[in-house]
Parts: sequence; C-alpha cells; structure tokens
Amino acid sequence: MESNIGTGLWCSAGIAVGGLVFAAYKLGLLYQLFHKAETKSPRHGGESVAEVLRAHGVKYVFTLVGGHISPILVACEKLGIRIVDTRHEATAVFAADAVARLSGTVGVAAVTAGPGLTNTVTAVKNAQMAESPLLLMGGAAGTLLQGRGALQDIDQMSLFKPLCKFCASIRHIREIVPTVRKALAIAQSGTPGPVFIEFPIDTLYPFHLVSKEFGVKNPPKGLMGKIITWYLNNHLLNLFAGAWEKRDVSPLPVDIPQATDDQVQKCIELVSRAKKPVILLGSQATLPPTPADDIRKALEDLGIPCFLGGMSRGMLGRDSPIHIRQNRRDALKDADLVLLAGTVCDFRLSYGRVLNRRSKIIAVNRDKSQLLKNSDMFWKPTVAIQGDAGSLLMKLAKGLKGYRCPEEWPQSLKAGDVTKEDKNRAKADEKTDRHLNPLKVLHCVDELMSEDSIIVADGGDFVGSAAYIMRPRGPMRWLDPGAFGTLGVGGGFALGAKLCRPESEVWIVYGDGSLGYSVAEFDTFTRHKTPVLALVGNDACWSQIAREQVPILGSNVACGLAFTDYHTVADGFGGKGYLVGREDEDRLSDIIRQAQRETREGRATLLNVLIGKTDFREGSISV
Repeated sequence: MESNIGTGLWCSAGIAVGGLVFAAYKLGLLYQLFHKAETKSPRHGGESVAEVLRAHGVKYVFTLVGGHISPILVACEKLGIRIVDTRHEATAVFAADAVARLSGTVGVAAVTAGPGLTNTVTAVKNAQMAESPLLLMGGAAGTLLQGRGALQDIDQMSLFKPLCKFCASIRHIREIVPTVRKALAIAQSGTPGPVFIEFPIDTLYPFHLVSKEFGVKNPPKGLMGKIITWYLNNHLLNLFAGAWEKRDVSPLPVDIPQATDDQVQKCIELVSRAKKPVILLGSQATLPPTPADDIRKALEDLGIPCFLGGMSRGMLGRDSPIHIRQNRRDALKDADLVLLAGTVCDFRLSYGRVLNRRSKIIAVNRDKSQLLKNSDMFWKPTVAIQGDAGSLLMKLAKGLKGYRCPEEWPQSLKAGDVTKEDKNRAKADEKTDRHLNPLKVLHCVDELMSEDSIIVADGGDFVGSAAYIMRPRGPMRWLDPGAFGTLGVGGGFALGAKLCRPESEVWIVYGDGSLGYSVAEFDTFTRHKTPVLALVGNDACWSQIAREQVPILGSNVACGLAFTDYHTVADGFGGKGYLVGREDEDRLSDIIRQAQRETREGRATLLNVLIGKTDFREGSISV
C-alpha cells in the first residue's frame, strides 16, 4: 500500500516537473538561459530578411508600401535590392511572377497586413496555377494582439494555406533567417509555386520601439498585475532573444524530380519507332536547371514537329521548320506518338479528348496530379513520368543521337501551317464595318516589333487573335497568365519583364476591358523608368463574352464599354498616348515606329487602336 502511494507521488511529481519544463520551454525561459536579448541594439528584423534575399540573388522586391512592412523595404534598399512600388498589390505580385519566370529565381513581393494581403489573393492563385516560384511577405498585427481587434488584423494564414506550398508566421526574430531560407527553397523545389511568410509588426522593428509600444506602461496593482507585467516583459525578451546571432543565409538545396534511367530508355525506344511523332511543350519545359537554348538545340536535333504553349512559345524562334502553329487537332489525330512535355490534359486539350487513342503517349510533369489529369476518363499515358520536362528532352536527344524524325511528316504539317496563315493574312485585308481590322493591326505590329521583344498577353478576344498571329522571337518572350485565365496581369508582367530585360522591347497586348485593371501602372512605368509599349484593341466591348452571350441569350447586357480615350490616361500618368483609327490606316506602320522611338527615349507608350468586328474567332469559347 505504501509502495503504491509512493509510486503515485513520484508520478505526480514527475508530471508536475514535466509540466513546468514544458511551460518554461513555451515561454522561452530555457532558450533565454543561453541566448540573451540585446536590448540596446538598433537592429531590426527587416535586416535579417534583406540579408537572406541578397544571399539568394534577389534583385527586386515589389510592393505597395505599408507601415507593417517598412523595415523590410528600408533594409532591402540599403543592401542594394531595388524596391519597386506599384499602384495595386496585385500588380506587385504579378510583377514578381514575371521576374520568377524570366530570371529563373524566386520573385518577391511584400505587402501590408489585412487588405494589402487580400488584394493579392488572385495574383497568388495565378502564380500557383502557372507554377511560378514566388515569395509573398505580408505584415500582420503584433504577436500578442492577433485576434484582439488590432488594425487590419484577420486570419491571414487560413487565406493563403490553400494557395501556397508553404506558409509560416514568424513568432520570434530568431526564426526569420531559417524560415525565409526554407521558403525560398520550397518555392523552387518539385513543382514550383508561391510561398507565404507572415511578419507580425513586432518582429520587424527595433527593441526600443517595440518595448515602447508593447511594454507595460501602467501595470495593474496586486499579484495579478505583477504576473501580467512579468509575462509581457518575458514575451518581449523572448521575442528578441538570440535575434542577432550569426546564422547561415546561403541558399538551401532545391529538389528537382527527374525521370529514372528505365523511364528514359523506354521513351527512347518509343520515339525511335515512331513515324509521326509530335511534341507538345508547356511552360514547365522552360524551368531551371536546363537552359532554354539547350532545349531548343535538343528539339532541333530530334526534328520532331512541336506545338508550343505558355512560356515555351518562341522556344524555336520565329520561323523554325519544326514549329507548327496551326491545325493542332488534326496533327494529334494523325500522330502515332505524342510527347506531353509539361503540357496538361485540361480544357486546353479538351481534357485529353483530342488525343488519338491509338497513339503512344509519353507524359512528363513535375506535378503528379497534373501529369495524370483526366487520364481516367479520356486518355491513357503509355509512359507517365513525374519529373522535369526539360531534363527529359535533353536525355532523349542524347539517347537518340543520329535519329531524325522522317522529314515528310513535319513538312506536311508545315504546309498546313502556311495554308492556314495565308487565310489569316487574307482575312486581315478585309474591311470591317467601322474602324480598323484587328488582324491587320496585329500583323503590322508583329512585323515591326524588334527581335528581342517580349509580348505580355492580357485580354480576351483581341489577345486570343494575337496568339494566332504574333510570333515570339525566342524562348520566354511570351508571358500570359496561364490556366487561370486571369485578367489584369498586363501592368505587373510588363513591369517585371522590363526590369529583367531592360534592353528588350516589352509589348503589352491589351483588350480594352483588361486595360482597366492596370492602366494606373503607367504611373509606375514613369516613376521607375520602365518604358513599355501597350497595344490596346479598343472595340468598346467585352467581346470574348459577347460572342456567346448575344447569340445564345439575346442580350448584350454588361458587355458594352465605350471608345474611351485611354491614350489621354497614359498622357496623364507621364507616358505618351496615341489614338489610332481608320483614318490612320495608311500610316499605321509610321505610328508604330514612332511609338517605338518614344519608348527608346524613355517614355511608356500606349496605342489606343479603335478596332472593328471580325468573325476570325467565331465559335471560340469563353468558359
């Protein structure tokens, strides 16, 4: 009996001690035994963020300023990282997205708490679906004030967890360096995508300011007052404990999935036996670590006809004999082998229904869910590889050295291309009922744009036509939103593109509807000396929607706009605007050349082109 009592007492004492140790750990008392808070230091958490970003080669941080994040912006500027402020938080994220795509590194944006972050949700979702490695940093209410009604305080983590590969909320300044390093590695590993870090305001400002703001000014009396005072003082000391100890800021390893040797060998055997192979390249083919020029050479060595989509547009240059732009459905019907290199069987491939069931199909994608999208319904892969598309293409070219696709196959497809494009050219010469033929405008711009041009696509009907007519001159010279179909990317994408490639001519192809989302960024272009060219197809209509709504439902409600003077808006923001109508048809080329000269002289330029209606995209879907 006494033994049982003794054992019970020891157990109770053990539980009590364990509870005290756990409480000491949670309160940071154990950590503070070995790591003190430097209460006299003027340093702040923003400096830790900046040090990690610089070590990772980050050159730009896009933002719309707010007090919650000011220390990050100031620290980054001091370390030589350029701060680029926009007129809308979504634009900041779109710009970071473009930098990620063009630079092969992580794009970075920082916005303030609450509405600053909620304004980015669409842009972050777009980056997720476009598989762009992106770091979003957001301010937040102080660590002790969250959930207590502080200014702009909401549950931000629950918003971003479904959108991001990794989410973290900084609770102590010592966590900043390892958390930012981890986030940057995760953003680039596997299937790239956005990551989010929340910075409570008291993790970013110096000790003396935080203690002044959050310290106990008039402590309540009595025992409870002493407990509260001790708790708050301890929280403050724990927040800064070990904050400025030296930490490794260098990049962590990035994990990129690769095809196995057996998978590569099976693909080599399938391709070598094919008589009519086709490659469909998606944006994933442009991802690091393989340089786009190396992939281009591999494709040229194989000689297999290629259809290019997303960021891979332009991969083969302007007039490659193996780049096929038209009649994709017919080509897939005849093909005996199809290589889906980062291309997904979603709505863009009719969920896989356009694939011939008799064809051998090789699918490679970093994301397993995208790799097998709809494979249980409309198609079935012969070989499915969860791996990097660019690396696989390089291995195929090496393993098939001496192989060449039978020339009559790409030649027949190219002949179909020429026939279709001749018809498009003839349609561009037709007169519209009013204003200019949009196809003629697009052909004219395509002929005059410089060889190093980058095209940003932001719109519906006019941009849909541009995708058939405009020819990117090289890889990663076409930027569109991707599968999310987001409007409003134009200003941000162009800003990021011009910063990454200042020597390039950056064209935004806008619909007059989509222009409304980011026309205010002409102020940003002016302030940050990033002269871009905007081509606006102004038909006073949301034509992509009206094409179906009017004939099916018999109403144009909410589809009509006005022939607004967007060129005047550009002038007002410090750019240069041109109004171009039918009376300017004979001098259209001269006006475009003048706009190009304006941008070379440092002014963002907008061509407000009044266009009429054609039946070029009749039957195209908008849902």
